[in-house]
Amino acid sequence: MHERWVFRLLGPLEVRCDGIAIPVTAAKQRVLIAVLTLAAGEPVPVERLITCLWGDRTPHSARNTLQNYVLRLRRVLRVDAEPSPLVSSAAGYRLAVPADAVDVHRFRSAVSSAQSTALTGQPESAAMLLDEALALWRGEPLADVPSDVLRREVAPGLVEQRLAALEQRIDLDLDRGCHAGRITELMAMTTEHPLRERMWAQLMLALDRSGRTAEALDAYRRASRILGEELGINPGPELQRLHQAVLTNRPTGPAPEPTRQLRPAPRVVPRQLPPPSAHFVGRAREVRHLGAQVTALSGSPLMVITAIVGTAGIGKTALALHWGHLHADQFPDGQLYVNLRGFDPAGDPLSPMTALFRFLTALGVPEQSVPADPDEQIALYRTQLARRRMLIVLDNARDTNQVRPLLPGAPGCLVLVTSRDQLTSLVALDGAVPLTLDLLSQDEARDLLIRRLGRDRVAREQTAVDELIHRCARLPLALNIAAAHAALQPNRPLAAFVTDLRDTGHPLDALTTGDATADVRAVFSWSYRTLTPTTARVFRLIGLHPGPDVSLLTTASLVGHDLDTTRHALAELTRAHLITEHSPGRHVLHDLLRVYTAELVRLHDTDAEQQAALRRVVDLYAQTGYSAGRLLTPHRTPIRLEPASGAQPQPLADASAALVWLDAEYAGLMAAQQVAVTHAWHGLVWQIAWSLNTYQVRRGHRHDHVVVWQAALDATAHLTDPRAAMFAHRRLGSALADLGRHGEAIAYLHRALALAEEHHDIDQQFETHRVLGWAWRSQDNYPRALEHGTRLVDLSRTLGEPAREAAALNQRGYYLAQLGDFDAARTHCEAALAIQRSLDGVAGDAATLDSLGYIAHHSGRHRQAVEYYQEALSRYRDRGHDVLVSEIHEKLGDAHAALGEHEQARAQWRKALELFRQQGRDQDADRVQRQLDH
Repeated sequence: MHERWVFRLLGPLEVRCDGIAIPVTAAKQRVLIAVLTLAAGEPVPVERLITCLWGDRTPHSARNTLQNYVLRLRRVLRVDAEPSPLVSSAAGYRLAVPADAVDVHRFRSAVSSAQSTALTGQPESAAMLLDEALALWRGEPLADVPSDVLRREVAPGLVEQRLAALEQRIDLDLDRGCHAGRITELMAMTTEHPLRERMWAQLMLALDRSGRTAEALDAYRRASRILGEELGINPGPELQRLHQAVLTNRPTGPAPEPTRQLRPAPRVVPRQLPPPSAHFVGRAREVRHLGAQVTALSGSPLMVITAIVGTAGIGKTALALHWGHLHADQFPDGQLYVNLRGFDPAGDPLSPMTALFRFLTALGVPEQSVPADPDEQIALYRTQLARRRMLIVLDNARDTNQVRPLLPGAPGCLVLVTSRDQLTSLVALDGAVPLTLDLLSQDEARDLLIRRLGRDRVAREQTAVDELIHRCARLPLALNIAAAHAALQPNRPLAAFVTDLRDTGHPLDALTTGDATADVRAVFSWSYRTLTPTTARVFRLIGLHPGPDVSLLTTASLVGHDLDTTRHALAELTRAHLITEHSPGRHVLHDLLRVYTAELVRLHDTDAEQQAALRRVVDLYAQTGYSAGRLLTPHRTPIRLEPASGAQPQPLADASAALVWLDAEYAGLMAAQQVAVTHAWHGLVWQIAWSLNTYQVRRGHRHDHVVVWQAALDATAHLTDPRAAMFAHRRLGSALADLGRHGEAIAYLHRALALAEEHHDIDQQFETHRVLGWAWRSQDNYPRALEHGTRLVDLSRTLGEPAREAAALNQRGYYLAQLGDFDAARTHCEAALAIQRSLDGVAGDAATLDSLGYIAHHSGRHRQAVEYYQEALSRYRDRGHDVLVSEIHEKLGDAHAALGEHEQARAQWRKALELFRQQGRDQDADRVQRQLDH
């Protein structure tokens, strides 16, 4: 048991720390503790906490109120100035204590260990473990926890687990011949729980083996009468078998051999699984996962539940049926199957009671014997499943409430639930293991087409097959529909089917069969219709987002809602598997769902509404991107921003936060600029380019750098600020030079310089000479580079800005070093470093350290070169300058090699090689590879 914290739910709630009781007097705090401890250290979603706190009467301010409850509970649980174990995460809140700190989990663990121990032939040890488990109970579970939801959904299951454990404990005594000592207890138990046939069977056996045969027969008569009066049924096969055995095969002594076994009468063995898909492919990981669940059945005191969840058309049912047929022999008592029609367009979801009636009759209960009362039906169903090993497939469930009445009450059965909902409650409270299906891999999608169309046909048109897979978004339903169309027309090229998908204005039209269950659009619509109006609008507009994924903030700006409303909508969409949270806080639509949202938005949202949504999200990117760019290079001259239109910019604390945001939103920023180009939002086109400049240089996005500045230059034709044109020409020239397109680069740079001189803009002249120097340097034309370096120093002194003077001195010093004048070069660079150190925090010191390292290395001072390079490397890493980090690793390798430190040299070259490969700098990578091969 956990030595510090103890949480007790099996009776009135108790919390102890280091043996001292911590009073939790507030009712809502007791509910919070109960829900969090039941989750065994896993995060509990906010929505689940709200449901357990308020049920169907959720107040409007539930989220804020919950935060206040959490804050107060943290104070209650804070002991000895240590942090509270109640912590928050992106997924919700969790209690950071091990499972064995909670009596519920200790009880379940002890029962599981007992069952495993009994199977290994150690009944005494198993009995001790069960005694320990049962001793944890102090009364009704959650006795003083005022939550209707927990009392309805959790407490009955806990009581059932206790009764099952008690029955297992009595079985061990009866198997060991300890009959008489259990009779009084069993009489009391059958009085308290008169519908539990297993207890009546235990009482009959104990009485019979104690020589009290008449009383055993009377117990049967009483059980038969109660079952008939209360449930309208006869005793089950086990009781009937035992009754017959007592009548015809009375024991000869008070303690007959405990190994005596009475065979049950044959049971009805239902085989209800529909046929599996003939074209099932892949899913090897998921099949292995389900196989592990079968292993978990052995020794588990609980039923084993797997929730197969995922978006529409992802293949949930196909996986369940494929696996079920593959392992049918492991369930000797049969399989039950029901389609719960949770998202059926033709009508309402199937009532759990209707499904229960079907299951009872399939298990051999006569129709006239099925009780009318729902609770009695559930009790009878669980009685029928007791001691059976069955597979139960609950297909296409709408939510947990539809599933829970159909769960067995005792161990031995494996339950597979498929749903588009995440079934969070089933996972959190019933121990279901979630298995989320993703799209097929490229290879799995190809295998599916091979299975449907034949290997030869697929091999003949590999390019068309690849595009077909792409157009179908690797969604199994879409691939099967496309393959069915192709199979019906074996002489038509697959490229023609691809054309149907590519060229039609309504791609989903090509993915229909006339059957609503095999129509991609129709299947998506079943999930869409379940959404609230607010969430439905969020879903439609997410499809407008130009980037590959969305965050909470970008979605809120896109739809124009506050963060709480947006967060709730994203949670609802995630539960419905209409979007996928592919990384914490970031959601994505697969391509066919994006096509579907495009159709919906055309139907439901006006052009003006769509354009307003796009403008808000582009504004968000432009505003937050500008803040990020300023944080990365705070000395840059600010630019005038376009007016925002309802966006909610993200606050960024520092340069590190700016880099994190830019890394996450880079693809969205690039796409946002293209949206701005399409809508002729010229100021935003220019602003996004300005914001991305430093980031793209540091991260080595060289081709993208050209794209954004070409767009920005085109936009400046519509802007009145001449500095925008100067800047765009200069940055485009710099980007082209980085790609080795020197002629174009010099032309754009000269145009930038001419504009700066025409407008007498010393600032722009300085920046353009700086870039011209680097452009000539990239062509190894150092005399021309030095000309610009010299002019740079003169302009810096005219500007009177120390940071720029330092940058100019360093640049001129570097060119002098390249021309072999190392003394003059060192003088310039040391002067530059002295200025930068005096300014405290100017980013240019890393470049100057780099130059001094180069000078030292080529002057024969290799140890000093290593020191300069290491300091420069640290600076560049801190600033996220990936391009220069890779170059410094190569230079460090060269310096170590000159010192004869070959292992250190090779280690640095290997790092440089890895980074060059990642950055797509093949020539640089090849050069380093030659060093390593030498």
